[in-house]
Amino acid sequence: MMEGYAEAAAAVTELVGRIPDEAWDGPGLGEWDLRALVGHASRSFVTVLTYLDRPADTEDVDSPEGYYAVLPALTGGGIDAASVARRGRDAGLALGDDPAAAFAALAERAVAAARAADPDMLITTIVGGLRFASYLPTRTIELVVHGDDIAAATGLDVTFSTHTTTQVATVLARTAVRLGHGALLLRALTGRADLPPGFSVV
Repeated sequence: MMEGYAEAAAAVTELVGRIPDEAWDGPGLGEWDLRALVGHASRSFVTVLTYLDRPADTEDVDSPEGYYAVLPALTGGGIDAASVARRGRDAGLALGDDPAAAFAALAERAVAAARAADPDMLITTIVGGLRFASYLPTRTIELVVHGDDIAAATGLDVTFSTHTTTQVATVLARTAVRLGHGALLLRALTGRADLPPGFSVV
């Protein structure tokens, strides 16, 4: 759990450190420019630091896949895309004049805080209370997915360890099963069917 997060943080930080100065205002993902995309990725550090200061009294969600499974119920159809886009832009601006250095500083703080935290600690998140050990893998997923987005946007390469990739793939597969897509996923993984266009579990 912890090592996957630390490894993903290190890989994406190294990637961000190689972004050319002239690329930051270029295309990122969807309506985001590259700065906003990197800013969104940096929220995988910001939320860890924020939520560790917000203890919870009850465990409302029991697992990483439970976290993702409950998200659509928040708005009836998923997280408000406009709000997510705005937070990404704001996070990108918050990285300041040296976004790569700011990203690295956030990563260092968040990884240190995660290492020092009690995995069984109940924290308050957007979906309610859950244990830190259940929340942290969701941030690893965000780092890996958006690290890949950053690599695609810049033409730079990024590599995640087998350990980290396995952790991410496992949680995503469990999420698919929890959302009722288990049979579809099995057929796709065994070459019996294709996933529908745009299929996603997050």
